Amino acid sequence: MSNARPSLGQTAPDFTLPAADGTPTNLAALCEQRTVVLYFYPKDETAGCTVEACAFRDSYEDFVAAGAQVVGVSRDDQTSHQSFARGHRLPFILLSDLKGEVHDRYGIGKRMYVLPDRVTFVIDRGRVIRHEFSSMVNMRAHVTEALAVVRRLQADGPGAGR
Repeated sequence: MSNARPSLGQTAPDFTLPAADGTPTNLAALCEQRTVVLYFYPKDETAGCTVEACAFRDSYEDFVAAGAQVVGVSRDDQTSHQSFARGHRLPFILLSDLKGEVHDRYGIGKRMYVLPDRVTFVIDRGRVIRHEFSSMVNMRAHVTEALAVVRRLQADGPGAGR
């Protein structure tokens, strides 16, 4: 059972998960450097998840230019993430949440008791949730909505969200 999803304006729950290469990756440390676009997706190599990941890949340089780091999270293992990233040339971090503990902290439930929700959060450098978007069918909207928020945060200046 998932916990309640954190609300806009709340501090994003911190976590440390392994990246595809095994490196422990901590949200608070990432937020110290850049705005974080944290997206939860159901499964590597499925049609919708591949469309979403490739949309983030195709806009990756725009996110970087706007001061953001893209981070994908699923329950897949590191080997699956390595293959997924290599096969689709994904330049961003993929994290493995094998036990679903981070999914639970972010209120990412399962639709129809099968697939975890597809949810994207924009988290500012103060670790405050500035945007949340959920759609199982409009994968590209996760990218366009998140990028618009990241650009707005960048326009607000370096002190925004602190």
